[in-house]
Amino acid sequence: MKDLFRRLKSWLQGLSFRTGVIVLSLCIPFYLLSFAQMLLPISAGAKSVLWVVLFGLAKTTQYAGITILGVEGYRRLKSRLRRRKEASSLPSQADEPN
Repeated sequence: MKDLFRRLKSWLQGLSFRTGVIVLSLCIPFYLLSFAQMLLPISAGAKSVLWVVLFGLAKTTQYAGITILGVEGYRRLKSRLRRRKEASSLPSQADEPN
């Protein structure tokens, strides 16, 4: 069983940065759906099953995305997001008075 997990991990780490970002971003809708389904007019048992399935998918995509990215990919993604945030917080030249 350990060998299977090792092979799966090495296969996931061999995927591209872009694939890792896509898989990691898939966890967001699964998290939203796992809690939004509480508003549905269905039985508590069905809500529990939906929550477990959707929350499990969210965690699975989160950990798979992190595994695909690895440490360097995570740093790369974090720096890109930080640069984008800094660029959006700076006033543009159109906002400056002449």
